[in-house]
Amino acid sequence: MGLIELLLLGIGLSMDAFAVSICKGIETKKAGFKQVMLCGVWFGFFQGLMPFIGYILSSKLEFIINKVAPRLAFILLAIIGVNMLREAFSSKEEETRSGFDVKSMFMLAVATSIDALAVGITFVAVPVTLLEVPAIINTIIGCSIIMATTFVFSSFGVKIGNAFGTRFKSGAEAAGGFVLIFIGLKILLEHLGVLEFMGNGDVVFGLLIPFVGTVLGSALVFISDREIKGAFKLIMIGMAGGIMLACSVWTLLYPAIIKGKVVTAALGFILGIGFQYLLDKAVPHTHVFTKAEEGPSNSLKYPFKVMLSEVIHHIPEGMAVGIMFAGAFNGAEDVSLAAAFALTIGIAVQNIPEGIFVSNPIRTGGEEKGKSFLMGVVSGVVEPLLGIAMMILVTTFPGIQMFVMALTAGAIAFLVLEENIPAMHTGEHSDKGTISFMLFFCLMMVITFSTIGS
Repeated sequence: MGLIELLLLGIGLSMDAFAVSICKGIETKKAGFKQVMLCGVWFGFFQGLMPFIGYILSSKLEFIINKVAPRLAFILLAIIGVNMLREAFSSKEEETRSGFDVKSMFMLAVATSIDALAVGITFVAVPVTLLEVPAIINTIIGCSIIMATTFVFSSFGVKIGNAFGTRFKSGAEAAGGFVLIFIGLKILLEHLGVLEFMGNGDVVFGLLIPFVGTVLGSALVFISDREIKGAFKLIMIGMAGGIMLACSVWTLLYPAIIKGKVVTAALGFILGIGFQYLLDKAVPHTHVFTKAEEGPSNSLKYPFKVMLSEVIHHIPEGMAVGIMFAGAFNGAEDVSLAAAFALTIGIAVQNIPEGIFVSNPIRTGGEEKGKSFLMGVVSGVVEPLLGIAMMILVTTFPGIQMFVMALTAGAIAFLVLEENIPAMHTGEHSDKGTISFMLFFCLMMVITFSTIGS
């Protein structure tokens, strides 16, 4: 484990302490140097101490742990990360004891760092390799980096909380959770030897482009939080639908028919429709265009059901991106890097309105701008994750390339016909939605075929 990974790990682990430090700052009338240093020292010391304790305990069982350590590291980091995400979206506030007395700070420091015991096991699985010195010295240095990182974040957290209030708390925990999950996933996949494609900068960049579109769309809630309606809404729906149907037909289904077998492509297309239909029925969600609820009965709140609606959209989109880049990486015929980038840019463009249609309804439903933005962003995280999953699947079994392309085409086509097209024909501006749909369908078709032979 190198310096960059240690810094990322330290940042991820420090987010709990950062969040609690913000709370301490909120409850403090004036956060002076003493309060800043107290939070920094308490949280930093324990955040660095816990991984070292975990390392000492686990190193006694190193022979056994090394056989399963990468998997165990992923499980532990994922559990910590998921727990942080759960807390980030929980409506319950964490308990923060008033004052900076020893008892209060000790309890908070232990509470925010106890999860880091598990990180010590990862130092056995993935040793710290900063210097050519004994492993325990490198581990102490690694723990010190975590300690220093937490000290900095906790110190700033007090000042931020004191100045700006609670709105950063859930975002900090969510960011920390995602960082830990991604580190754990990276450790596992490297151990399994299926991450060769991650060394290709084009592939990594391509997998992230659609997520950037979602982030940009979600961020527009900070510019305007008025409800999106009328002609603009229908034009956005039409644009997204036209791009996605073109991707389905020309980028995914057409090559599957030409280079594969028609029957195989048809079977994949039908299975894709069935897959998306089952997903639509199995996941509780609120359609962002019509506000109609679907899925099993549940007690989820409106913001989460809106977010899940877009997660359902992003699943086949992430699959499509991963499949295309896998084909380009493997050298599949008629699946060029240019075609993969054309698809991913098209999806990124249509993700902008999709991001809007998550954050805007949540905001107009009464949530704060920060939480509305965060939930829009979270809805898009599934895309790069599914992209990586499909890259692994198709690079491991390249023979299924065309079949999976047809399957994904069916899933995307189902979404467009089920949601975008009906939503375009509501209200008095339906013609504008239709024109937008056709224009962007043609534009994406031209872009797709211009990449043939590239």
